[in-house]
This record gives sequence, structure tokens and C-alpha cells, in this order.
Amino acid sequence: VYRRGEGPGVIVMHEIPGITPQVAAFSSRVAAAGFTVFMPHLFGTPGKPYSAGYNLASIARACVAREFSVLASRRASPITDWLRALCRHAHAELGGPGVGCIGMCLTGNFALALMADPSVMAPVLSQPSLPFALPGLRDGLHVSEQQLRRAVERSRDEDVSLLALRFTHDVMCPAARFESLREAFGDQFEAVEIDSGPGNR
Repeated sequence: VYRRGEGPGVIVMHEIPGITPQVAAFSSRVAAAGFTVFMPHLFGTPGKPYSAGYNLASIARACVAREFSVLASRRASPITDWLRALCRHAHAELGGPGVGCIGMCLTGNFALALMADPSVMAPVLSQPSLPFALPGLRDGLHVSEQQLRRAVERSRDEDVSLLALRFTHDVMCPAARFESLREAFGDQFEAVEIDSGPGNR
């Protein structure tokens, strides 16, 4: 787990293919804004630049790793159990009302699974792409029914909002997924959908 900064805790879960220089720079920006960033190394080679080949190799490894369940619609990847423990550790050390967590692309839905834990107060799903958007899975949320129920209860009873972001033409994060989130969380769900249609600069 890489760590930087001081202040309330934020768990940054990097995207495919790994902790690229851009993801590391993003984490540094979060730390500079007054937060303690915890960034677990989940896959890939830290610091290695993005390339198409590197991206494909990381996806292939995630597909066969037991820590990730890329086609699961009604259960979370096993790695989220460890990530919840990391959230609790950060909260216990730093105090305050709780920690934030940011999931990106393949790890995007992980923030929803972590929201079921009382230590998480600010979950952010950026382009949540699990389960892979195959027919029948496009509206899947990659959490168990129990985790979703607990997250919805927390959103209502503890005023924990859920923020999610997607590009409108992102085939990995279809609109149906955001409709499922709207249906589950109602007004506690905030969506940022950026028009990525052809010709939109």
C-alpha cells in the first residue's frame, strides 16, 4: 500500500493496467488537497506507463485471478474484503467521521461494495466496469444483495451519498448500470455523465 499526505483518509483503487504515472499523479493531487491517500497495489507494475499491450495483459491477469470476479453481477470480487479492512485501518488510525474511497474502471464498483462498511463515508465510482458489460450483465452492480441493501440503508439512515462518473459512449460502463444505481439509491445517487459522442471536443 502506497501512502502520501496528511488529513482525512482516502483509499484510491487504481485502474487497469496498474499504477501508471497518471494515476500516481492523481493520487498526489488528492494528497495535496489535504488528504491522506492510501493506494493499494492490486495488479500491474507500479510506475509503468500505459500501453495497449500492457492494458490487455493486465485485463487477462485480472480475468483469471481469484481475487477478481469480472463476470459476477450479484457478488463483489473477493479483494473487496481486504479493501474493507484497509478502510477500517485508515479510519481507526486517522479518526474523523470516516474515509473516502475512489474506484476506477475495473475497480470502480469496488467503492460500492466498500460503502457497506461503516468506515466509508464518501464512495466514488469512476466508470464502474464490472461486471463486464456482456448481454444480461449491463445493469449489474458487482455487489451482493446484502451489500447493496446495507449500502442503501447507510445512504438513507446516515446520509452517505454515492457519486458515480461515466462517459456516455463508454461501452464498458453502460447507461443501464447507472439506471440500476438510480433505482437503488434515489436522491442519494449523484451521477456525472460526460458526453463522449462523436465530434464532442
